[in-house]
Amino acid sequence: MTPRRLLLLLCLPLIATAAGAPAAGAPAAPSPADRRAVPLEAPEGHITPQPFAARYRLEVSGWPSTSIDHRLFQDGASWFSEMRAAIAVARGEERSRFLVEEKGVRSLQYTSGYSLLGFGGDYRLAPDDLASLPDRQAALFELSRRAVNGSCSGECELRYQDHRGREEQMNYRVVGAETLSLPSGRFEAVAVKVNEPGKPERHLLFHFHPELPGLLLAAEFHRDGERRSRLSLTHLTLDD
Repeated sequence: MTPRRLLLLLCLPLIATAAGAPAAGAPAAPSPADRRAVPLEAPEGHITPQPFAARYRLEVSGWPSTSIDHRLFQDGASWFSEMRAAIAVARGEERSRFLVEEKGVRSLQYTSGYSLLGFGGDYRLAPDDLASLPDRQAALFELSRRAVNGSCSGECELRYQDHRGREEQMNYRVVGAETLSLPSGRFEAVAVKVNEPGKPERHLLFHFHPELPGLLLAAEFHRDGERRSRLSLTHLTLDD
């Protein structure tokens, strides 16, 4: 795996394109009695988002493990999803602003940046750029929401834009409910298998929290029958 490939893995939505935050010392996950989210009022069959701050551990074969900080929060009618990660030679971060509507998310703004061995780049998508398709941070949130709400059965698809505004597509299928034992505790999860069209040799397996849209409990990237990377939740804080 090249350093650039590792950099792309630092922000989790980029893993999706390959199948195509608490600061240091953040508090440990709440006790099992406190982990269940209290859903806000919402239409029957739909789970309303709840703000959270999470930390994940990303392990990539042949590279040192690293942490990814993920925060979902609300400001007025808008929701924001932020991911940040860094290792000694690279860093990556993304931020998305979007609206949550009955028919799906509507992206309003997207920014990202990376640095690798002193070189890097910054990207931005304005509202006009996002008029037809969501950015990939918002798409990850929408994928989890669809999985939890059961809005699609069988083989489904989700189209979105990458960091440069290019259209991408993921095909996904809800595998079912599972129980995971993680460093942060024991959780019920909704498993979703994701493939990129035309690349059957690779796939992602996401495990989403059934009551917190956007929160990843675990994820694995498989290629040629082997697991190449793994992500797991290590800390979780539910914001008021």
